[in-house]
Amino acid sequence: MGDNALHGKGSKGISRRGFIARTSSILGASALAGQITPAHARAVAAVAAGAGPVDDGAHVPALVIGTGYGGSVAALRLAQAGVDVHMIEMGMAWDTPGPDGKIFCNTTSPDQRSYWLRTKTKQPLSNFLGFPIDRDIPRYTGILDAEEMGGIIVYQGRGVGGGSLVNGGMAVTPKRSNFGAILPSVDAEEMYSTYYPRANAGLGVGLVDPAWFDTVDCYQFARVGRKHAQRSGFPFVFVPDVYDWDYMKQEAAGTVPKSAVAGEILYGNNHGKKSLQKTYLAQAAATGRVTISALHKVTSVSPAAGGGYTVVIDQINTTGDTTATKTVVADKVFFAAGSVGTSKLLVRLKATGRLPALNGEIGKGWGDNGNVMCGRANHLWDPTGKVQASIPCGGIDNWDAGGAFAEVAPLPTGIETYASFYLSITKNPNRAEFTYDAASATVELNWQTAWKQPSIDMAKSIFDKINSKEGTIYRTDLFGTNKIWGDHLTYHPLGGAVLNKATDNYGRLHGYTGLYVIDGALIPGNTSVNPFVTITALAERNIEKIIATDL
Repeated sequence: MGDNALHGKGSKGISRRGFIARTSSILGASALAGQITPAHARAVAAVAAGAGPVDDGAHVPALVIGTGYGGSVAALRLAQAGVDVHMIEMGMAWDTPGPDGKIFCNTTSPDQRSYWLRTKTKQPLSNFLGFPIDRDIPRYTGILDAEEMGGIIVYQGRGVGGGSLVNGGMAVTPKRSNFGAILPSVDAEEMYSTYYPRANAGLGVGLVDPAWFDTVDCYQFARVGRKHAQRSGFPFVFVPDVYDWDYMKQEAAGTVPKSAVAGEILYGNNHGKKSLQKTYLAQAAATGRVTISALHKVTSVSPAAGGGYTVVIDQINTTGDTTATKTVVADKVFFAAGSVGTSKLLVRLKATGRLPALNGEIGKGWGDNGNVMCGRANHLWDPTGKVQASIPCGGIDNWDAGGAFAEVAPLPTGIETYASFYLSITKNPNRAEFTYDAASATVELNWQTAWKQPSIDMAKSIFDKINSKEGTIYRTDLFGTNKIWGDHLTYHPLGGAVLNKATDNYGRLHGYTGLYVIDGALIPGNTSVNPFVTITALAERNIEKIIATDL
């Protein structure tokens, strides 16, 4: 794939009103988080140095649509194999500090950096103590997209690094006994012997120090969650994460700028989090063969007359307006825009005749990873702590008996809430489909909120029992008025271009040579745990085969 133009280069005495304002953005941050530290400045600088808008008319050996987990794996491994890669990212580069000197805004005070092209925040927890907590913000290409579709809000990261910018970093490898239900066409032995270890190493996965966990103030909330789980007979498990635990220890000791201990999670993390900017993308940039166009959006992919694919790309500004349209030719195209982004694009391309030979499985098999949230009101003798690290590190495993794995999540408000908060992943069987509506020229998803009921029932298998044992009740003020369950959202969209159905068993799209899906769209709706390690490991498996056979 020869040379081309892209080669190379906590507050005291807080009032009730102040408390409401302070919680206006962090409640529900539990399952999301973000990025950048001086200690890793060179890595981020390397990614930034590899950023440069693609030229109109360019020829690209490998074009990767998206810079999340799958796309980052593909870009790194292709570059290491000698292939020049250009990555297209709809969001910003997130490499320039704002007026406050920080890349990312704090969860407690969302500004224009917080949301993707919204004029009002759309927080996972909409209420607190009966008060609505969303606020007006300027329209901007912010970091978190709250995309509303088909009876569900899908939270997605926008920027170079994708979902790694905004998730909680819980890096969980599924139990091997569950793997057959996750990816039935994939050899579990090679995944667990080769690709999961490779993914965990590439992502920088580590585990909290249990002795430190047992004593530090910022994990009191998780110790309360552990105690209640164990008293009700549920196993509590420590969960690996991609946070720099040495940095967090220094945060807690007060010797470095606070990040997770300051509650940064929902709109990015300024210091200790090992997002893709610091791992796969930094390595990819260091090869000199990967460039990135941020604030660019692919609108069309179609076969080119002389071979390869014609790709049409809109360049946008920070208010979302198109400022230029470019056309490039790519020998190979990797769809890595996330489950929703990839699925919507492929459904549109098939329906509008750009890629008519895509098969009938495109758009099918989409699920929410069984996400459902809830809070419990604890007794006064069970405080969860004023200071809560925003990075979760433990969970309650009732998957085999009740179909639920519950992350013991932070509620980092800066004041004592006496609340335990949870994000459950459940064995919800419901799957939705993306379809194209020609009248409105939009792609729709047919998910229904009522389809969350199995998730609620499975989560109740844990929390009804804990409430009964502890004599506690559910919180009803977090998701509206007198509403217990956060059944309106997902942080973990999966499926829509399912492996071995819409594609072959390595992500090659049926009907077209040189088109690939390499992200969470391949996974049919559920991973039994937080999904990004599985997305990364599957991408490592698939790209190894593609490089060996297709280049």
